[in-house]
Amino acid sequence: MHASDADNSLLIYIGATVLYGGTVLYCAKKNRMEKVVPFLCYLLLLFVLEILCFVTMKSYLGLSLFSLACLLFCVYAPVQVMLPVDHKAVLITGTDSGIGHELAKYLDHLGLIVFAGVLNEKGPGAEKLKKSCSERLTLLQLDITNSAQIKEAYLEVARKLHNADLWGVINNAGILGFAADGELLPMSSYKQCMDVNFFGSVEVSKAFLPLLRKSKGRLINISSMAGGVPLPTFAAYGASKAALSMFSGIMRQELSKWGVKVSVIHPSGFKTPIYGNHEQWNKAEQNLLENLTPDVKKDYGEDYINALKGTLSHMPAYCSSDLSPVLHDVLHALLSKHPRGLYTPGKNSYKYLLIFSYFPLWFYDFYMRNFMRIVNMPWALRMAEKKNKKL
Repeated sequence: MHASDADNSLLIYIGATVLYGGTVLYCAKKNRMEKVVPFLCYLLLLFVLEILCFVTMKSYLGLSLFSLACLLFCVYAPVQVMLPVDHKAVLITGTDSGIGHELAKYLDHLGLIVFAGVLNEKGPGAEKLKKSCSERLTLLQLDITNSAQIKEAYLEVARKLHNADLWGVINNAGILGFAADGELLPMSSYKQCMDVNFFGSVEVSKAFLPLLRKSKGRLINISSMAGGVPLPTFAAYGASKAALSMFSGIMRQELSKWGVKVSVIHPSGFKTPIYGNHEQWNKAEQNLLENLTPDVKKDYGEDYINALKGTLSHMPAYCSSDLSPVLHDVLHALLSKHPRGLYTPGKNSYKYLLIFSYFPLWFYDFYMRNFMRIVNMPWALRMAEKKNKKL
């Protein structure tokens, strides 16, 4: 091949790269392809194929093969069609603050009919929703651990819709509780997390599923990264969210025959009031200390237990205040013709799930020890370490 021919072929390949690369990026964006690792792998394969075609084949043969590969990629990642919002109603639990609050405003501004369940219909969160949202939004007094309030909410939704269809139920209400070793957490913490994060969401789902089956709508459960991978000091919270995630997967399979699509959201860390405040941490710590047996309290040491408060107080510094990844994924799950079963919005959520799923467990445990920066040791282990050094 002459130098001029090579230069011409190179220009052709550069032009093709710009054209097909732009098309691939457009398809990926429209398809909400946010899983960075698979997407980069696809692009890398296309790039390697392009180099091989340029080096080993004549220009038109190589270009044809490369074009075919890009076409197949675009077919494999089709543009997602979003359904219209007209006359679609959605119920959201836990809208007093945090993700639920922003989600209620977001969906209302997009034109959906929103039923916003709040723990306190006269609280500041409910008042903010009244002021910032349209008349389409209806506030519901809804403590999801209260069966009577769930029934009342169902009747109110059915009445407001005039027997029309409810398109979506978003189980968002949840609590985090205190962060501590699983052995230290009192049983009340486990029961409270299960009551709110799991049993409450299940009961809300069961109450409204007849309406969702009628509309062939969407059930969306807001779980957590801790519901997919084990995180130290979050035994109660993680176990309850893992139960919710498993429930979501089973309901996705069972409800598919009714035309109802089920998605679970596993957000990573976002700055919301779920982490609590110093007053709540002090109260939880006191409750924890009062429920410990003397031998367990001695083995761990009060200094170790006191340091646990720092886990929650430092977490917001590593969390994002931009909730848009969660809002966009919920919208996709709600209105896409082909929603995904699992969404992992936020920094590192998909990465940790990937490591936990495909790497040896010892590697995941080592990685998490370094990520969580667990440096404080219980009193009994510190004493044993000192004794061994003396020997």
